[in-house]
Amino acid sequence: MCGIVGLMRPGGRDADQISHALTRMAGTLLHRGPDAGDIWVSPDSGIGFGHRRLSILDLSAAGAQPMRSACGRFTITFNGEIYNHLDIRKELERMGAAPNWLGHSDTETILAAVCRWGVEDALRRFVGMFALGLWDAKTRTLTLARDRFGEKPLYYGWSGSDLLFGSELKALAACPGWSPVLDRRALTSFMRYSYVPAPATIWQGIRKLPAGSLVTFPTDGAPGTMPGPAAYWSLRAQMLAGAGERIRDEGEAIDELERRLSTAIRRQCLSDVPVGAFLSGGVDSSTIVALMQAQTSQPVRTFTIGFSDEAYNEANDARRVAAHLGTDHTELYVDPQTAIQLIPRLPLMYDEPFADSSQIPTHLVSALARRHVTVALSGDAGDELFGGYNRHIWGERLNARFSRIPGPLKRMLATALGAVAPEPIGMLARALEPMLPARLRVRRAGDQALKIARILNAASFDDMYRLLSSIDDRPETAVVLGGEDPSWAAMEIAAIDRPLDSLDRMTLADGLGYLSDDILQKVDRAAMAVSLETRVPFLDHDLVEFAARVPPGMKVRAGRGKWLVRQLLYRHVPAHLIDRPKTGFSIPLDAWMRGPLKPWAADLLAPDRLRAQGLFNPTRVGQMWAEHLSGRRNHGYWLWNVLMAQAWHDEWCTAN
Repeated sequence: MCGIVGLMRPGGRDADQISHALTRMAGTLLHRGPDAGDIWVSPDSGIGFGHRRLSILDLSAAGAQPMRSACGRFTITFNGEIYNHLDIRKELERMGAAPNWLGHSDTETILAAVCRWGVEDALRRFVGMFALGLWDAKTRTLTLARDRFGEKPLYYGWSGSDLLFGSELKALAACPGWSPVLDRRALTSFMRYSYVPAPATIWQGIRKLPAGSLVTFPTDGAPGTMPGPAAYWSLRAQMLAGAGERIRDEGEAIDELERRLSTAIRRQCLSDVPVGAFLSGGVDSSTIVALMQAQTSQPVRTFTIGFSDEAYNEANDARRVAAHLGTDHTELYVDPQTAIQLIPRLPLMYDEPFADSSQIPTHLVSALARRHVTVALSGDAGDELFGGYNRHIWGERLNARFSRIPGPLKRMLATALGAVAPEPIGMLARALEPMLPARLRVRRAGDQALKIARILNAASFDDMYRLLSSIDDRPETAVVLGGEDPSWAAMEIAAIDRPLDSLDRMTLADGLGYLSDDILQKVDRAAMAVSLETRVPFLDHDLVEFAARVPPGMKVRAGRGKWLVRQLLYRHVPAHLIDRPKTGFSIPLDAWMRGPLKPWAADLLAPDRLRAQGLFNPTRVGQMWAEHLSGRRNHGYWLWNVLMAQAWHDEWCTAN
């Protein structure tokens, strides 16, 4: 795992200027690559790369970057890991196309693969997570590429006559002459989702490269020209293909899931440094750890975070699973004061507005793990692949039922549900929980009831799912001069050209948007801030393509999600240690905002401050804040959006 930067100046100019800019840009990414760094510049071409290295494979100088190919044609700056690179080396050797290897880094393998097969064909062969910049001296083109799911970030865009790219926006901001303009439409989308969806960023003209894509820039192109990205792999296409090739035998499906996931874990444990895993005690992380432990006689190092609020605490569950599997387990309990101390660092860690509040425990568990290991495997993506969210379980059923209700009655129901404060509903649900079967237990039931009120007037299934996934269903009323552009994920969903089961449609939407733009970016920044590499076995693309073939009935069954993953897990962990309501990796945000975070929040939400900044509607913010403090409503997530945007603005927009 590393940090990459690059600059292309059409026409070519002073190499010292380019080198100076790259040095400044790479210097912002020391946390991503504390072990080494270097700069490469081609003065005649006006192209240069920078690299910061976190040494994972081939700790010697033979793995240093930027790296030039043996044939001399290509130069690369690369962030990530290619898990099957040794297999690719063997294939190249059998073909007689291998160079004289200088080391055993995957970067050297990438260059050899590109020399043999070309960029696109090589990308399709890679199993891994990556973002890269590749200079082709023969065609005089710069190609940027990103892994299939967007595990590794990549930003790019023009600053004057310079094309810039980098692992984080802060790297672009360090380039001399950087003077961006805030994108209010991106800010509006942020208020809806708690993240800025691809391809937008918070800055006008600066883009995120969509997952599974590459984009190529010629050096003779006009400054400001933005070619459209091209997909070398498509999750949408895989889901559509899988729908026509369903797996029918349940036993076969469980066996195949175990085989593919075990293979992915074996690949991802390849490392020259210590490896561990995050363990929440939930289905996904427990499955990863169980299969890791099955492959070694040594106890796997596992890590978890706990809270004193039992509604959010998974540490006890994780401890019991760890004890059963025999891992070497470490846990850390988080109090409000610890969270408060971290908050001022969040705008630097996430250098555009980002408000998934689990960013706090994610960073803290990453810091805990980094004391003992350099690489950690996670259970992320199990929900998106196998139907694990509550909305996956209830979405189709709610849509079918609500579509039969007359419009006036739906509006009355929405008003009635919206008028009830969530806390009484939550108290009732907690009181009834011991009497209900596990499949009917829902944590934070009051908030779920408000989501139902929101979707009653949905115009279509996709509209309903968008509302279910929204923090704010009217974000344009919160942002001054607000409006929204369609996201890359929304455009991909709109391009579906044949019938697709509703569960497949929901999980595809989450995989394209929420997973790529929220979950993976949250973990990347939280972990890389402490120089920890994270890996996601569920996102081995062989496993993802298998998951696309799994029928909905093997994902959601009898009101419970991830049926197939559970059957696999039960082979290793007793059901009574696993079967409980889904908690999610979150914090007691509503209560903290009425308590220890209140003074900090009140300062950022002050009407005079909001009016001076001119980003948010002070009237609406004031109404939401007052309702939250009174306890009549829980607006913690919405208010956290505003607070993170305000804190980000203070950090990054003072001089802009």
